[in-house]
Amino acid sequence: NLGIPAEEMKERVENALKLLDIWQYRDRNPFDLSGGQMQRVAIASVLVMRPDVMILDEPTSQLDPIAASDFLETVKKINRDIGTTVIITEHRLQDIVPYADKAFVMDKGNVFLEGSPREIGAALREQKHGMFLSMPVPMQIYGSTDSQEPCPLTVSEGRQWLERYCRTANITEEKRIKINTDFLASVRAGEQQHAVKEEPAIQLKDVWFRYEKDSPDVVRDLSLEVRKGEFYALVGGNGTGKSTTLSLLSRVRQPYRGKIRLEGRDIRSFKDRELYCGCLGVMPQNPQSIFLKKTVLEDLYSVIGGRKEKLSPEYQIHMKKEKAIEGIVSLTRLEGLLDRHPYDLSGGEQQRLALAKVLLLRPRILLMDEPTKGMDAEYKEEIGKILCKLKQHGMTIFMISHDVEFVAEYADRVGLFFEGNVVTSQNTREFFSGNNFYTTAANRMARQLFPDAVTGKDVITCLQKSS
Repeated sequence: NLGIPAEEMKERVENALKLLDIWQYRDRNPFDLSGGQMQRVAIASVLVMRPDVMILDEPTSQLDPIAASDFLETVKKINRDIGTTVIITEHRLQDIVPYADKAFVMDKGNVFLEGSPREIGAALREQKHGMFLSMPVPMQIYGSTDSQEPCPLTVSEGRQWLERYCRTANITEEKRIKINTDFLASVRAGEQQHAVKEEPAIQLKDVWFRYEKDSPDVVRDLSLEVRKGEFYALVGGNGTGKSTTLSLLSRVRQPYRGKIRLEGRDIRSFKDRELYCGCLGVMPQNPQSIFLKKTVLEDLYSVIGGRKEKLSPEYQIHMKKEKAIEGIVSLTRLEGLLDRHPYDLSGGEQQRLALAKVLLLRPRILLMDEPTKGMDAEYKEEIGKILCKLKQHGMTIFMISHDVEFVAEYADRVGLFFEGNVVTSQNTREFFSGNNFYTTAANRMARQLFPDAVTGKDVITCLQKSS
């Protein structure tokens, strides 16, 4: 539409397809792609115009860690080699902040901090501001110590700083072995205290699925078991079949072979009302797909049969509904948003509203597709606490996520999905401490010194035990 000559247009499109590694999708319908693949196509459609300024709104929110890292390398290359000005708004700052020339921190509609990433980190640390939780993990670990060295931003800088800090603080190899042993013992004691039941809540046995008769299988001979009261997270690359698996579990789609059971019962035997009211709650990747009304409050009431304003024999029912709405609004922190249109909310606020709607139906099993997408670190912590509370009340949680830091902190077990199947399924700590690619920044930074530490909090705990 910019009046580009046909030959140049073809060259630009081919370059964009190769640059973002979406050449293999060139003949596919965009709406048949996964969320992460769609996001890369959308970004390519901007790159192909060769703008002087690129504004990217959470471009990595639906990308797996490896795809996100590759994409950001591409953005850095465009900025460095072509000279394009890049403005990014993001919540996933781990791979972005270290390479930014300048950072702005906003609160309540205004910029209250600006400067280099190191200056921003130092100011947030000094102010004890909640946004410090969003800073890269090496910076957060550094912020927990009394180190006077320059603040590390990248994993590589963090690794070197940590080694120097251990030498300066006289944390010898003998001390580290004892710290690791004590740390692992306390972790295992906590796991035993919160052990889940052996009784399965979700069972998939030899499940196969494809979208069309002659198309390739998306889910291939999948067998998986999630126990009652367990928080199970599924990670893996974009387009590997994770969201399709969730659609099979939610009975939106049917496998052509294999069995799916919920709490020991064949999923096909449930009536719709029986399945979705009290048994299964589904939080989709796109929260807008479940919004129905013009305000947040009316949308919440729509889940439990609408709102009755008159004093009538139904008054008691209305009061119960009002109490349920008040409780869920408080739990998901939707106060102040009740009169807003659901589509006018930010991405993170929409995620919270979608969760509130799902929880109003009191499910025993909760399925979540990318629930932390578009959320800042403070609310991720809040939603983590909410999910822990739900788990304590016996709810089974099955989550698909690219947010490895969130998964490492809250999930009980993690499965790695590859080419339509779960290739490995392990205890969360074992999964991340033994993985080179699908692991956390904290583990990559500290694994030579504290191999069992997988979150920033773990590394901080180990350093505190040494003092």
